[in-house]
Amino acid sequence: MATAVTATSTLCYFKRQACPSSRPLSLKILANSELGFVTSQLSGCKISCKDDALAMAAKPISTLSRPPLQPAARRVCPFTGKKANRANKVSHSNHRTKKLQFVNLQYKRIWWEAGNRYVKLRLSTKAIKTIEKNGLDAVAKKAGIDLRKE
Repeated sequence: MATAVTATSTLCYFKRQACPSSRPLSLKILANSELGFVTSQLSGCKISCKDDALAMAAKPISTLSRPPLQPAARRVCPFTGKKANRANKVSHSNHRTKKLQFVNLQYKRIWWEAGNRYVKLRLSTKAIKTIEKNGLDAVAKKAGIDLRKE
């Protein structure tokens, strides 16, 4: 599927701002049905092509569609912003080692009056107490969280 064509410096040249070397290098153009790009031995050098045929063969990589990455569940409370604390674990001999003190996060199903349904949230215990005291709508508005998405 992929055909390799060798191009010399007569068709492509290096810009002097990106790459100080002025000697000609051979470039390899890979023409594939979905992906065609220009590769060189030097990384970080910008390559510009004078020939339109080479420019047509080299599609920009940004046009490729990639599936969106799913964000990993972080150990941060969305309402209070609490996150892990770096601390020292101190032994009896006063030897200190680094450790993380994580937030006490709980999965909690809370009744949302405005939406007339339950909302499942991952909250810190401090946020649960604050919601019980002030109400879910007030705490979500103060934190800038839209509960309609959840």
